[in-house]
Amino acid sequence: MESENISKQIEEVEALSSIYSDDWTTDSEATRSYSIKIKDDKNEVILYVTMTDGYPSESPPKYELSAPWMDRKLKENLHCLLDEIYLDNLGQTVIFLWVEKIREILQTIKPVESVKEKTLIEETLDVSQIEIKCPDITHGEVIIDRKSSFQGHAAEVYSIEDVHAVLAKLNQNKKIQNATHNMYAYRIEKKTDKGTTVLQDCSDDGEAHAGGRMLHLLQILDQKNTVVVVSRWYGGIQLGPDRFRHINNATRQVIQQAGLLKK
Repeated sequence: MESENISKQIEEVEALSSIYSDDWTTDSEATRSYSIKIKDDKNEVILYVTMTDGYPSESPPKYELSAPWMDRKLKENLHCLLDEIYLDNLGQTVIFLWVEKIREILQTIKPVESVKEKTLIEETLDVSQIEIKCPDITHGEVIIDRKSSFQGHAAEVYSIEDVHAVLAKLNQNKKIQNATHNMYAYRIEKKTDKGTTVLQDCSDDGEAHAGGRMLHLLQILDQKNTVVVVSRWYGGIQLGPDRFRHINNATRQVIQQAGLLKK
């Protein structure tokens, strides 16, 4: 069965390379990892795929989407559509179907403003120069594994407004803004007449379960009045469960570096 899978994968790679030409890139022949640029006049998505030993007879290829401009809800919907395509075509190669589905979705997205309007806005309003009052932010060390990079950012916060200010301030940094994922979690202690409560929330930003794992770590550490953001820049090679280890390490390391780690 494995040899049959390999034969089908070779045939699929040859076909996709021929169809998509310069938009098709072989990232690693050893791990059978590839990337495909899918674009229209407005936006671009990069689909990263790694063909597993069980693909296509037993399992789908591993995949990630890189589209910094895309909001979380649209990313989640797109993931669901790709998963449905695989389930509707069990045992068959599906990457071509995935690419064309993504292209179809891109063509339905209307730009918020025309290129002319966007240029005018950018000329009259430089978002990076807007002064945002927010708590001091500590930026952690960069963790690199197989071309993917992870970096934590932490701040001491006492309100939801503080959290939003930190997120907005980080978003002024083009590199952080263009990260594949910016996951975050926060916990804020609030004292009321009835006692003490903790406000907490998290966001995966397209990296399923990452925000929840970060929040769980904050709970284990009993962190209060802390927000942590972990930026990930995907390097084209699937990391599997290792990515969560790096996200957790980046979270703990930047909290400690910021002097917020509870003893």
